[in-house]
Amino acid sequence: MSLCLREISLGLDEDESALRFKVAEILGLAANQIDALLIVRRGIDARKKPRVLRVYTVEFTVTDEAAVLRRHAGLARLEAVAEVTLPEIRTIAQPHRVLVVGMGPAGLFAALRLAQHGLAVCLLERGKPVEDRVRDVDQFWNDGLLDPASNVQFGEGGAGTFSDGKLTTRLNSPWMRLVLQTLVDFGAPEEILVQAKPHVGSDRLRRVLVNFRQALQAFGVDIRFNACLTGLECHEGRVVAGILADGSQVDCDSLVLAPGHSARDTYRMLQGAGVRLESKPFAVGVRAEHPAELINRIQYGLSSHPKLPAADYALAWNDPETKRGIYSFCMCPGGEVINAASEAGGLVVNGMSLCRRDGRFSNSALVVSVRPDDFDAADALAGVRFQRRWEEAAFAAGGGAFRAPAQNLMGFLGRKGGAVVSSCRPQVCAAELDQVLPDFVTLGLRRALPHFDRKMRGFVTAESTLIGVETRTSAPLRIVRDESGQSLSHPRLYPAGEGAGYAGGIMSAALDGLKTAEHIVSIAVNGSST
Repeated sequence: MSLCLREISLGLDEDESALRFKVAEILGLAANQIDALLIVRRGIDARKKPRVLRVYTVEFTVTDEAAVLRRHAGLARLEAVAEVTLPEIRTIAQPHRVLVVGMGPAGLFAALRLAQHGLAVCLLERGKPVEDRVRDVDQFWNDGLLDPASNVQFGEGGAGTFSDGKLTTRLNSPWMRLVLQTLVDFGAPEEILVQAKPHVGSDRLRRVLVNFRQALQAFGVDIRFNACLTGLECHEGRVVAGILADGSQVDCDSLVLAPGHSARDTYRMLQGAGVRLESKPFAVGVRAEHPAELINRIQYGLSSHPKLPAADYALAWNDPETKRGIYSFCMCPGGEVINAASEAGGLVVNGMSLCRRDGRFSNSALVVSVRPDDFDAADALAGVRFQRRWEEAAFAAGGGAFRAPAQNLMGFLGRKGGAVVSSCRPQVCAAELDQVLPDFVTLGLRRALPHFDRKMRGFVTAESTLIGVETRTSAPLRIVRDESGQSLSHPRLYPAGEGAGYAGGIMSAALDGLKTAEHIVSIAVNGSST
């Protein structure tokens, strides 16, 4: 048995070697009685800025753990380490072919887990390998030349490839450590295993994806790029094959559908095939970009420190009149605003950070909740049309050529503004953002910003630029499934991940992919016919 102690604080100038002495002091032991000390979590406490602390959780052993626990029974932050046991990998003898559609986190982790169990896996990706995809996206950002099949939304790694690579989630799953360790094994920074808010960074994610692909191929996974699913083949009410854009067919016993939240043609195909879909809430807003040093000063009381990462923030306010939530989303410290368009004539923005998070600016989405009653909820695709309407308005407001409409934050509030300055490529175009947002979103943002400024003094400033529009915070619909992970209308179809409406980020999508794989393994073992 080992012990876990939380909430151990170090000043910025203290070395981590002092942790052993801190633990010993708290427990009334000699430092040499603390063995095998391991940092398992590292965070920041900036509540008393500029006296910023680093806060740790550690695991360790002592000679008599039971006696230490009895002696400190009232110390809530001390506990025995609970062992986590995951289902073992077992080779499945029965033949079972699985078609996995989509190489985002859900599809990748589902394919890996299934292949580890010995199942025959074919993995489809409508876009290109990450090396080619990066070149296509760079060309788009530099020249405004969009490839609808290879962009920020489509290609190996999914939309998360061009993001901050955040690995946070509200879920508390025993599988989280497995996801983190897998990413480290494939090239992610080892510190994600201990960071309170782990992130990989878009640059390191690309290396991880190449290694992930090679591992899948070593397991015998048949990976096919530029392969878009355009139909389902069913027999006796069950999905038995996927039909591709080139007219070919891939037979399967189970089909994992992990399409990503921007696969609008896939949603349309599913609706036409009679797959059970339902509308769900999402959010719409803008990207707010500030100088990174300004956010650091607001959050830390310091513009920078070698032992502090670029500061992040999380803001939320519920409008008591409209009952809508207004909140920050996908905050990218030391990052850039990116043009994330995937369709001609439409423009959408997102945020991205590299591993070092050392960019000049920090940005976050500021969004307002959108409810199914804001559009025709009876039609599952109505949310897609709602998103597209405002993306087309943003494209027009930017004057075409994928220039993102932008407005100084103070100007958006009707005050004397300043210059429009943004990292977004190919470029931004000064515009009135209330022309590219639903009225209730404009109202919500204008009502929320003063509240955000009270939480973070200096947030409302002429040094900030708002860039529009952010519409793809999550999927606008859900592919309905049952407790076994299968589509309610189409047995052996397994909707998974963010695009299916069951996740919201890299970590939760990966966890959903693993859960989906285990559902299929159970069927392969038990031979269920449903």
